[in-house]
Amino acid sequence: MTILHSFKHYLEILFVATRLGLTSFGGPVAHLAYFQEEYIKRKKWLDDKTYADLIALCQFLPGPASSQVGISIGMLRGGIIGGILAWIGFTLPSVIALILFAMFIVQADVTDSTFIAALKVVAVAVVAHAILNMGKKLTPDLPRIAFAISAAAVLLLFPFASTQIIVIILAASAGYIAFKHKELDTQTSLTLNLSKTVGIFSISLFFILLVALPVISRTVDHVYIHLFDIFYRVGSLVFGGGHVVLPLLERELVPSGFLSEEMFLAGYGAAQAIPGPLFTFSSYLGQVAAALPGAVIATLGIFLPSFLLLVGILPFWKSISQFKAVRAALIGVNAAVVGILVAAFYDPIFTSAVTDGVDFAVALVGFSLLQFWQKPAWLVVIITVLLYVLIQLFS
Repeated sequence: MTILHSFKHYLEILFVATRLGLTSFGGPVAHLAYFQEEYIKRKKWLDDKTYADLIALCQFLPGPASSQVGISIGMLRGGIIGGILAWIGFTLPSVIALILFAMFIVQADVTDSTFIAALKVVAVAVVAHAILNMGKKLTPDLPRIAFAISAAAVLLLFPFASTQIIVIILAASAGYIAFKHKELDTQTSLTLNLSKTVGIFSISLFFILLVALPVISRTVDHVYIHLFDIFYRVGSLVFGGGHVVLPLLERELVPSGFLSEEMFLAGYGAAQAIPGPLFTFSSYLGQVAAALPGAVIATLGIFLPSFLLLVGILPFWKSISQFKAVRAALIGVNAAVVGILVAAFYDPIFTSAVTDGVDFAVALVGFSLLQFWQKPAWLVVIITVLLYVLIQLFS
């Protein structure tokens, strides 16, 4: 492959991913539909079976599933460089939008404004909708419903950041016990030209950082190190996609004084109105906490585990996926994720946003537009904010 041909090849990966990053509204499920239309039907870069295997792999790993699928497709197309370019294209538009929003909200000092209150109410509608949709898929029977309820109850009774990690570990163990005899599809056609040596190095680096960063953060008192440690750990331990990142980040950042709960929820509401992955919410949080360097550190920190895990797991996935124990444990984790969302929905989302009948009524309208009229999230954000502002103006 000539240098010119390689350049054009990589440029195409970046261009296609950027177009998706600018137009992929609607959350992780919608992102996967956009990917299928673009990468499979239009570009024919992979077939439906390989695409399904990629989705299964990324559901197995912690982190932002839709972003990981996009990164994996980039790797299939252009190796590690292709994966990086696919991530940049899909992620950068929403990163820029949320950094600009954070700059505006900090400089304007609108933390107590009607606009911020409206965005907090939006978060109520969006998370309630996400819980119902995820619950239908991940808790379709009584055992998995019990997993979700138990996870939610434990988190509400013991609202600490470490509790969520313990819940995930217990759910994986319980999932293995409960579903190890269940018939599970373990076939995969996924192949990728990454060496096992590179894979071992990558997975080793993932665990080294996961263990070392908390130690370094406690030893060296610097805001950038603290931020990188927080976002790397969250990116390493979040199962279930973007909405599940909310409780982990909230319990890490708000009590530590990086930002207020109002600022946190306002950014979460704004993140619903833009295309691209919800994990770019980290860019907003980093900007509010420590300006532009903080935004860059937070963004790299939360996405780096996905890269290291993908490069580490992909060379071995065909073998790993044959183990039914792995699939069974993942069923338990996915069910617990629903419970984590339920706990986060109550506190801080509902308790902070809904203080009277008006708040609840507007949240109900937003939820109904998402759930029953199936309107896109970005449109619901706009409608809900306008409705809330108008009610406050004329009340």
